[in-house]
Amino acid sequence: MGSRSSSLNNVPNGQELQQQTGFSAAHLLRLYERFQFLDKDNRGHLRPEDFEAVLELSENPIGDRIVEAFFKPGQETVDFPSFVRVLAHFRPTEKNRNRDKGQPDPANSRTQKLKFAFRLYDRDRDGKISRAELLQVLREMLGMQVTEEQLQSIAERAIQEADLDKDGAISFDEFRKSLEKVNIDHKMSIRFLE
Repeated sequence: MGSRSSSLNNVPNGQELQQQTGFSAAHLLRLYERFQFLDKDNRGHLRPEDFEAVLELSENPIGDRIVEAFFKPGQETVDFPSFVRVLAHFRPTEKNRNRDKGQPDPANSRTQKLKFAFRLYDRDRDGKISRAELLQVLREMLGMQVTEEQLQSIAERAIQEADLDKDGAISFDEFRKSLEKVNIDHKMSIRFLE
């Protein structure tokens, strides 16, 4: 434990991040090494183009959206603590973790994972996934594999099934309800800690 703890002292905000995210000291050290690898110019922050070195993102049809999730609106760089807080969404949910009342859900809770996924669709940040936003994601994910008519049909059906208040869009609550039976832990996991 001594060598890990002392090494964690080299990680910016290491102890605090460990408490906030649930990552172990070893995981944080590995994430810091990856961050430094992506930070080729040793600036202490990453720009969107730095993520191009992550093969899994460059091959993912919505990789650009995932990279954007690391950056708050108007923000052009991300520091290590922010980087880790975003990656915490992709940790498995801890079934037996006790949480203090009044504390926010951890980033790896089912609700926080769903909010993160919802933001990938809700491009205009109005709290709803419109038909146009859903179509845009479907085009990015399915590309030339299906016709435009098929994409339109898929989007229409998804909206009809999820849109409980019939306003023509999907709210977060409707999104969450439509994914009740989906194993979010399985869908939202990254093997970046192995």
